[in-house]
Amino acid sequence: MTDSSRAQGGLICAGVVVVGLIFLLGILSGSYWALAIPVAALVFFVLGLTFWVGWTIATIRVLRHGGSKTESPSVAIAPLRGGGSMVSWSSRW
Repeated sequence: MTDSSRAQGGLICAGVVVVGLIFLLGILSGSYWALAIPVAALVFFVLGLTFWVGWTIATIRVLRHGGSKTESPSVAIAPLRGGGSMVSWSSRW
């Protein structure tokens, strides 16, 4: 890890603390906007993420290989360096 990465991490932490303090001050002063803005941002983030997942599922291209749909998926286990193994699932649908 480089010094610039550590500096960036420190700046992110400092920024979060500042934003947290501003949010806390807004809550303590009774400001409606202190709650409305973060909640709206979270709702729009979740909506955008959900739309992205739906778009990805709707537009994915699936290559179909020869074979029947009733075949069970096959499993290939490949040894890795260091003694582990990697399991690879494949389906011929």
